[in-house]
Amino acid sequence: MIHLDDIYLTLNSRAGPVNILRGIYLSIAGGEAAGMVGPSGSGKSTLMSVMAGLEKPSSGRVTIDGQDITGMDEDALARFRRGRIGIVFQSFHLIPTMTALENVAVPLELMGDKDAFARAAEELKVVGLGARTEHYPGQLSGGEQQRVALARALAPQPGLLLADEPTGNLDAGTGAAIIELMFALQAERGTTLVLITHDAGLAARCDRQVRLRDGRIDAEPHIVRAGAAS
Repeated sequence: MIHLDDIYLTLNSRAGPVNILRGIYLSIAGGEAAGMVGPSGSGKSTLMSVMAGLEKPSSGRVTIDGQDITGMDEDALARFRRGRIGIVFQSFHLIPTMTALENVAVPLELMGDKDAFARAAEELKVVGLGARTEHYPGQLSGGEQQRVALARALAPQPGLLLADEPTGNLDAGTGAAIIELMFALQAERGTTLVLITHDAGLAARCDRQVRLRDGRIDAEPHIVRAGAAS
C-alpha cells in the first residue's frame, strides 16, 4: 500500500536549510496497522503529510497503492486522494457551518456519489451518531466531533487511513472509545492504518511500530496486536 524510497525533505528558514526528513525507506502492507512514534520534532506528522501527498519531498519517491505520486501536481494529488486516502487530524477540521451529515457527505459529493447523504447517514450510525446528523460541530462534544471526523474519513471506503494524534484533544475515556472504534472499523474493512501517536501503549496495539528520531527511522520492533494469532 505504501512505499517510501529514500525520502528527504529540506525546508528553508531564516537560519538556513532545515532537514526534516533524512533518507526514509519504509513499506507498509495493505491491511496493516502501523504505529508511528517518536519525540516531538522527529518528523512524524511531516512524514504522514508526505504519504498523503500534502507535502512534496525534496527528493525520493512516494508510491501509494501502486501509483507513484511524487511528480503529481496539486490537482492530480487531490483527485488521487479521493476515495483512496482518509485523514483524521487531532483538531477534527470539521466545517463549522455544516451539520455532521453535511460534513461526512462532502468527500462523497466530491466523488460524484448520488447517494452521498444516505451513505453519510449510514456512516454516522456506524460511529454511534445516528441521532446527531443535524447538529453542527459547535453543538457536539470533542469526542462526537472526532467521531464525525472518523466517519468522514472512512465514508469513501479508502484503502488507507492516516490518523495524526486522533485522541490528542480528548480526555482519556473519550480517547479510548475513539481508538476502540477506529481499530474495529480498520479491522472490519481491511483498511491500511498509519497512526501517529505519543502514546507507546496505543502504538503497541498496532501490528508494528515505526520509530522516528531526527527525521530518520530509528527502529521498527514487530509487535503483534493483542488478540492476534502468534
